[in-house]
Amino acid sequence: MHPLFGPLPLDGGVEFRIHAPDAGTVELVIDDVAHPTTRDPFGYSKVFVPGVAAGTAYAFRVDGREVADPAARAQESDVMGRSLVVDPSLFGRNKRLGRRWADMVIAEVHVGTVTPEGTFRALIDRLDHYVDAGFTAIELLPINGFPGRRNWGYDGVLLFAPANAYGTPEDLVALVDAAHQRGLSIYCDVVYNHFGPVGNFIPTYDKGFFDSSLKTPWGAAIDFTREMVRRFFIENALMWVDGYGFDGLRFDAVHAYFGEGRAPFLRELAEEMSALSPKPHLILENDDNLADLLERDSHQEAVRFHAQWNDDIHHAIHVLTTGEHESYYAAYAGDPSADLARALSEGFVYQGEPSSNRDGAPRGQPSGHLPPTAFIAFAQNHDQIGNRPFGDRLTEIASLEAVALARFLVLLSPQIPLLFMGEEFATKRRFPFFCDFEGDLAEAVRKGRKEEFGAFSGFAGSDIPDPLSMETFESAKIDWSELSDADAQEALETTRRLLSIRRRLVVPRIASAYRGAERALERGVIRVRWSFEAGSLTMVLNPTGDDALLAFGPEARASAGGEPAATTGVVSLTDTGIGLGPWSAAAWAGR
Repeated sequence: MHPLFGPLPLDGGVEFRIHAPDAGTVELVIDDVAHPTTRDPFGYSKVFVPGVAAGTAYAFRVDGREVADPAARAQESDVMGRSLVVDPSLFGRNKRLGRRWADMVIAEVHVGTVTPEGTFRALIDRLDHYVDAGFTAIELLPINGFPGRRNWGYDGVLLFAPANAYGTPEDLVALVDAAHQRGLSIYCDVVYNHFGPVGNFIPTYDKGFFDSSLKTPWGAAIDFTREMVRRFFIENALMWVDGYGFDGLRFDAVHAYFGEGRAPFLRELAEEMSALSPKPHLILENDDNLADLLERDSHQEAVRFHAQWNDDIHHAIHVLTTGEHESYYAAYAGDPSADLARALSEGFVYQGEPSSNRDGAPRGQPSGHLPPTAFIAFAQNHDQIGNRPFGDRLTEIASLEAVALARFLVLLSPQIPLLFMGEEFATKRRFPFFCDFEGDLAEAVRKGRKEEFGAFSGFAGSDIPDPLSMETFESAKIDWSELSDADAQEALETTRRLLSIRRRLVVPRIASAYRGAERALERGVIRVRWSFEAGSLTMVLNPTGDDALLAFGPEARASAGGEPAATTGVVSLTDTGIGLGPWSAAAWAGR
């Protein structure tokens, strides 16, 4: 079937259409010539224009106001400019790699700051770095059209158009192709829970797109009970995956899909994605911890979604390594070692227990039956760095030994590892929040950031970076010259070494059927053993600042696999146990 949204190339021209049931008059404007549209019974205003070539600029004039096509495939400038017709033969050129999910090691990347130029083409020149470091996939923060020239991407408005600041659709096709040529999978983060605050005119001509009875932090909620609305986002997902050739998508903040339409939307989305061959990898961010979205079939294949970002494991790691326990970290402050042990062995920490982050309401579903590959582990990501007042990374707020332990468990646990750009070489660059708004909205963002952090000890009255300034944006860019430093080279070599061990010992086991896990906790020291059809994995961690001695003698070590496959910190083996210095760990791979 033809897509319902965006320009539709037909013989001799293009049919332009927009779903605008609440508009009075709708015209298409090309070269300042207005073409009247006709409205069909379903609320779509359409007009066929012969002889339209790729690169033609157009806009819709709705009740006298010019607006961009909400499903435009490209823009002349940002979201407030005119849309562009894109050559339809551009789509479908790249085919997905079809790599196993168990092979994935993900680098999260922001296109605008990972290189000095901040473009799709410039990123191509850095892909070899990620391959050499041991990554098998890169995941792009949202690249859809946003207001201004700089943004994290979560203020997206034109969800079908790659941000003009990063390049053209042709440039994006080249990036995906270049990644695939190197054997790198490439994922894209998509935001279906809200639109940005500037340039979204849908509410003026399609009021039913939103449900005004459901309030969100961004205004009225998107109404997923409407089939047309669900189709809009499903077609968007299909464009990124089947059109550009992305190997998968990460769905931002699924817990913010409000209302009764969430369940049918997620079901339909997963069904259409799963019908593609090879199947794309579907990744969730979901604070609700809904294990039923991650269920596997009898062959351990994901039924709907492949994995969820495991915020629980991050929060436990963060509390342990930094001692911070304010805001949402308060829910992990009671016994963070126990929380980390549970997150490693069962996935979620909160599996239906009351959470202080939800005013004592229960959160989550039981997840211990799920394989570790249903979870993505990380010690840092764009949110957990960038939503700090100064955008400081773990290397600034934790000891080197604690950071090394966090890296060790993320890269060698059987969960799927994710590192934020530059983390692989312990970059010293911060990643502060930035955007590019004007006028009252810009001032509101400045004020909101200061108020957000005013209650945090250590930050009250602090002069946090101005999120609107070019200086803040430039400060977030990766400084690749750091790689000439000995410390950066040492960190990068450690990343390579651990990922080499992962490929050799961890991946073959997690690619087989999961048999379950067991854990033990003794004075803050964690021991977890995971069993798979192809063998076992064992990890012993001392996430404390004290020396520890764990009863783990030769017989237990032989069962785990003999000598440790990897260690970090000070680890000593005796006839009766294992000595672990502060922030030390050991990992084994056994039969």
